[in-house]
Amino acid sequence: MLSSIITGTEITVSAFFICTAVSLALGLGTALIGRFKSGCSKSFMLTLALLPALVQIVIMMVNGNIGAGVAVAGAFGLIRFRSAPGSAKEISLVFLATAVGLATGMGYVAIAAVFFLIIAAFLLLLTLTGFGAGTADERELKITIPENLDYDGLFDDLFRQYTSSAELERVKTTNMGTLYELSYKIVLRDTRSTKAFLDELRTRNGNLTIVCGKPVTKEGL
Repeated sequence: MLSSIITGTEITVSAFFICTAVSLALGLGTALIGRFKSGCSKSFMLTLALLPALVQIVIMMVNGNIGAGVAVAGAFGLIRFRSAPGSAKEISLVFLATAVGLATGMGYVAIAAVFFLIIAAFLLLLTLTGFGAGTADERELKITIPENLDYDGLFDDLFRQYTSSAELERVKTTNMGTLYELSYKIVLRDTRSTKAFLDELRTRNGNLTIVCGKPVTKEGL
């Protein structure tokens, strides 16, 4: 059942069409997974849908030719480094589509289908359960203070009152070095008290700029 439908180096017409149909179907499934609860672009979805079939035909053409296989691997490397870097999820989906294309290109359509179903089910399960996501009350806080203020411990009492945890992640000078921008990762005790928290911070930093929002997800590798 899991054996290859391609025997030897000769590819029959029926084997070619079966492999291509499976590649397109699994590529479409990969694109739909990428779209699920994500802001995947239309062009990236088209790429995921076509990638297994493209990899499949390349593998079929270089079947048994080691030199051609090395050349194709080099071409894939050039394409990778000329592309804009994507998120970790996008890179994972590209690898999934490539793996499916490799399997179908060698005629292992059953293995490609079973592998896709296993990975797809696992990805959907992790997405639905929110695996790796931060807490709902986690915020990124940026506070601007004058250069004459010592930021070390300046807001500790307010953090103890309004947050369950607070960590200073970065300090940056702005406005020609006359101001400091402090970046904190905090977890609020109660989101309903956010305004009161910000009002007290404003009185402490001289009513300079304060930014508080949900942290930006860093998906890149």
